[in-house]
Amino acid sequence: MNKEIIAKRYALALFQIATEKQLLDQLEEEIRAVWQVFAENDKFLSLLTYPKLSLEKKKTLIKETFAAVSSPLRNTLLLLLERHRIDIVPQLAEQFILLVNEARGVAEATAYSARPLTEEEKRALSDVFAKKMGKTTLHIENIVDPSLIGGVKLRVGNRIYDGSISGKLERIQRQLIG
Repeated sequence: MNKEIIAKRYALALFQIATEKQLLDQLEEEIRAVWQVFAENDKFLSLLTYPKLSLEKKKTLIKETFAAVSSPLRNTLLLLLERHRIDIVPQLAEQFILLVNEARGVAEATAYSARPLTEEEKRALSDVFAKKMGKTTLHIENIVDPSLIGGVKLRVGNRIYDGSISGKLERIQRQLIG
């Protein structure tokens, strides 16, 4: 079975538990931290999937590493470990965050700009484009790309809104050629 499908099932179960116990904010923060641990430490995942290390030692490692996280998340990690699916943690985290964002009417966005955007500029982008997307707000990650010359290129899901100068120049070039 596809890792993403499996991750969606676990994420949905964790989301339902978080909703029932009113731990949505806490679990979102914790799962982002867990995701970061897995993303930054390839050797950690290698150790958890190493066949010669006993399951009990792996469980102890999970319990010690994630001692500060809530029991629903820690139990989910232990369950994934027992079922030899610990490698889907990044996909599970991504799916969980999507569920949380959907419940809150929030979308993740990436803004590419020639210079770093101020918080006020991010807020203005969020206000304008959230309405277009039918969301209440956008969480905007800013990536500086000097090749844009000026303006902003915004990516929300699989949609791209290109208001950059380089994008405009490319469109003018295509019109002149075509």
